[in-house]
Amino acid sequence: MDQVQRGELERTARHPRSNLEWPKVGIFAQRGKNRPNQIGTTNCKIMKVEATSLHVEGLDAIDGSAVLDIKPWVAEFGPRGATKQPRWISELMHNYWRP
Repeated sequence: MDQVQRGELERTARHPRSNLEWPKVGIFAQRGKNRPNQIGTTNCKIMKVEATSLHVEGLDAIDGSAVLDIKPWVAEFGPRGATKQPRWISELMHNYWRP
């Protein structure tokens, strides 16, 4: 996200991953990289700490991305009550973490 050129930032609705079977939605309804704020968040697992270096698993970023902050996951700050998401997101995320 932080490496996207200004001219490539999304400001209008589009089909996620250019899939015409999914509805046009704004960039904030997607996990696309071309966000106007160029900041993303993700939950990941700390595998090892060496001096001032963290080794993590599951970070949704590419090599060279800036890490602005880290925070612990606190269940009480997570979603309260039941959550729901559109069908297209479930379809998009199916097998997302498989290589």
